[in-house]
Amino acid sequence: MRSVATLSSARVRTRDLPRVASVGLRTRPLRAALSSLGIAIGVGAIVAVLGLSSSSQAGLLAEIDRLGTNLLTVTNGQGFFGETAELPTSAPEMISRIGPVTQVQYTGEVNGNVYRTPFIPQFNTNGLSVLAVSLGLPRTVGTTVARGSYLNAATAREPVAVLGTAAAKRLGIDRIFPGERIMVGGQWFYVAGILHPAALAPEIDSAVMVGFRAAETYLGFDGHPSTIYVRSRTDQVAAVQSVLGATANPESPNEVDVSRPSAALVARAQAKKAFSGLFLGLGAVALLVGGVGVANIMVISVLERRSEIGLRRALGATRANIRTQFLSEAVLLAVLGGIVGVGLGVLATAIYASTKGWAVVIPAIAWAGGVAAALVIGAIAGLLPALRAARLSPTDALRTV
Repeated sequence: MRSVATLSSARVRTRDLPRVASVGLRTRPLRAALSSLGIAIGVGAIVAVLGLSSSSQAGLLAEIDRLGTNLLTVTNGQGFFGETAELPTSAPEMISRIGPVTQVQYTGEVNGNVYRTPFIPQFNTNGLSVLAVSLGLPRTVGTTVARGSYLNAATAREPVAVLGTAAAKRLGIDRIFPGERIMVGGQWFYVAGILHPAALAPEIDSAVMVGFRAAETYLGFDGHPSTIYVRSRTDQVAAVQSVLGATANPESPNEVDVSRPSAALVARAQAKKAFSGLFLGLGAVALLVGGVGVANIMVISVLERRSEIGLRRALGATRANIRTQFLSEAVLLAVLGGIVGVGLGVLATAIYASTKGWAVVIPAIAWAGGVAAALVIGAIAGLLPALRAARLSPTDALRTV
């Protein structure tokens, strides 16, 4: 009996696949770099957007944790006919009697415009407000004095003002000089200090603050508070919030608005994260354009390497070998672009987050998703050129030799 030898189809070994797939990349490095640039830009944009969004949110939440989530604000709402209601002058004292409440400070809106000098046109108000403030306000709202000093029992009676950080910038005051004055409601007030930004009370940043007694004496203030800032025990915030309205104004609790600034900041963080979807769409478009570029380069590569394909087929390579080679080359090209894009996105996130003082946060979905998307785009882009190369017969391909 004769034994019949069976020939198994040739296959590219796994360890040889990277070397075979990188032939086109190694022989034409500039073209490979330019074709993967679109993939790198798309992946880099996606990673940077997700990284910056997560870093921004982490920074904001860390700031909220530092400032505390136990701050509540009580403001005057609207009356029955839509007019602005008034909080009783006794409201701060009444709120301080609530057991879990630890701090109570307040401000009152004062009519009057603020100018650096009396020669500035009256309409150029810079959007500044005037507030009568209590003496312990900075500590309660989580801010400190950046320049100079805050009001005390003596200066709160005199024409002395403290500026919020935005108010100081708009007035062109970045430091405190002896005798520095501003015009408030037609009266000269000396500037005593400038506050740091108040994240939980942003209305203070654009305000010029004076003492309650000084506001009554020099600016015709009626003494009614408009906003009361309340700190409570953290485990009792919800309970305190439920009774603040009735405590501040027992006669008309429906005319009192109670809010929690930290909840608003968390909602703003979530809104920023949702808004990043637009930029993710732009990154996806760039990634798609990069995929088209890879497909175009692979089609040209098949046309230019017909002689190579014919020679390999003549030496025994199967259609599957040729198809695997060109498909792997497209995938490798796209993945390399994806890795470069991840690096660029991480670098951009790290640089921007460090300038803002945020922790650098790169979600796993950002870098893993970027590389996975590049791999899928490369496979799709290289499929048609790979099939086209595999269909070439050795005789037709070798005609170009």
